[in-house]
Amino acid sequence: MSKITVCRDCCCGSSRKVPGLDHDEQVRRLSRIADVRLSDCLDVCEQANVIVVQPTPAGRAAGGRPVWLGLVNQDEAVDDIAAWLREGGPGLSETPAILALHQITPPGRRKAGRP
Repeated sequence: MSKITVCRDCCCGSSRKVPGLDHDEQVRRLSRIADVRLSDCLDVCEQANVIVVQPTPAGRAAGGRPVWLGLVNQDEAVDDIAAWLREGGPGLSETPAILALHQITPPGRRKAGRP
């Protein structure tokens, strides 16, 4: 099963920052498709809600790396993540174009000036 890290601290998961989304239900839905780990702030608050999709061991062996997704604020985005994971996810399946629109650069790479 795939693994997903879901940011849930000061901004992500907050109705104040992202109103109109059932944040708890988002985590429940993600838990049905992957092992979910909740994390404190991932340091990209301007992109709330942030989700990191980890490759499976087979995906990592095929060259897959974690994919950071920001602004995951619609139920349809969770549907898109689920469909991608059913196809194999990072390393085993191309990132769908709709999810590529959500893809963000991890904070460590931004600070180091790396792509």
